[in-house]
Amino acid sequence: MEVYQSALVWIPKKSRIREIYATDVCRVPKVIVGLSDLWGSTELVLPHGSPVSAVALSQNGSRVVAASDALTIRIWNTVTSKVECTLRGHTDWVLSVAFSPDDSQIVSGSYDKTVRIWNATTGEVEAVLKGHSNRITSVAFSQDGSRLVSGSHDKMVLIWNTTTGDIKVELKGHTQSVSYVAFSPDGSRVVSASHDETLVRIWNARVGEVEAELPGHTGGVYSVAFSHDGTRIVSTCAQCVVRIWNATKGGLEMEVKVDKILLLKCIGFSRDDSRVVSGSTDGTIWILNAMTGEVEAKLKGHTNRVNSVVFSQGNRVVSGSDDGTIRIWNMTTDAVERELQGHTDKVRSVAFSQDGSRVVSASYDKTIWIWNTTAGEVETKTKGSIAGSR
Repeated sequence: MEVYQSALVWIPKKSRIREIYATDVCRVPKVIVGLSDLWGSTELVLPHGSPVSAVALSQNGSRVVAASDALTIRIWNTVTSKVECTLRGHTDWVLSVAFSPDDSQIVSGSYDKTVRIWNATTGEVEAVLKGHSNRITSVAFSQDGSRLVSGSHDKMVLIWNTTTGDIKVELKGHTQSVSYVAFSPDGSRVVSASHDETLVRIWNARVGEVEAELPGHTGGVYSVAFSHDGTRIVSTCAQCVVRIWNATKGGLEMEVKVDKILLLKCIGFSRDDSRVVSGSTDGTIWILNAMTGEVEAKLKGHTNRVNSVVFSQGNRVVSGSDDGTIRIWNMTTDAVERELQGHTDKVRSVAFSQDGSRVVSASYDKTIWIWNTTAGEVETKTKGSIAGSR
């Protein structure tokens, strides 16, 4: 490791690096007041230049893709914090981005009515998919990466071949804009949510037929998600109701009414499918038992609405809020493990890395932050100069 003496001055008191380089530390000036005990949890701050509208981590955690209202998409290296590629071509706001399962491609959906497939290494456009007649609200890859699905304000759901760029299936039936789409884990079905208030639809992804219509919501459906085993679907709407459905038979398994409106893209199953997490306008995070519908916990700490919540592989939840903070919660104790501060504006989106060791957050303050989820571990993982580790 290359060592800069100027950096040794600022190494936290209890850092492992201070112990390793104790002899060198003794030779440099000392900070008398204000030196912290440990490193903060921030690994990288990635300045984007404009408010970030969508963000996603690659499967292996080595890259972040982020879109902004400046019409650009950037791919960042999470080790070097360098921009690997800038993807240009959309002519309006990009609302949704995702990596393919093998990290070789990126898909983006834009208000310019197009879906684009990009080479994640070179940044070149591999396909411009035209078929929607209005804004694209949601895009997602199938698990094998051979197809992608898009939802739009034109009330349509389209399934595309990622190799040819052709429309494979048109899913018609919604009477209002489609807010969210997702493939089932095995890729055989697609679930869609719409602002037509009454229905969540399950579609056969091969032939485009409706397998089930899930009625009951009395307000626009904000978000839907498959369980990880593909047997159930959770949905939430503007009328403060969470519903869990049988994804095979299409029947309603349970309904949970809460006292706050749950927000767009703010609901999902735990990794073992035993619980559901969602965030509300008052800053509360709701943890529901997915088997009984009982409220297991109400996690309080945020001071403004929660925009994004995600379970990790372990027993933790990460949340991002309009209060500008990210919180990591321990689901065993229902307590905050860590409050991550640094953003200066609303946090729009958060995501865990696959191993749960890092969190990426996107904010309207024009930055993307990558956080180490375990306090004090960042210095032991740093490679290169100490000056560049913060």
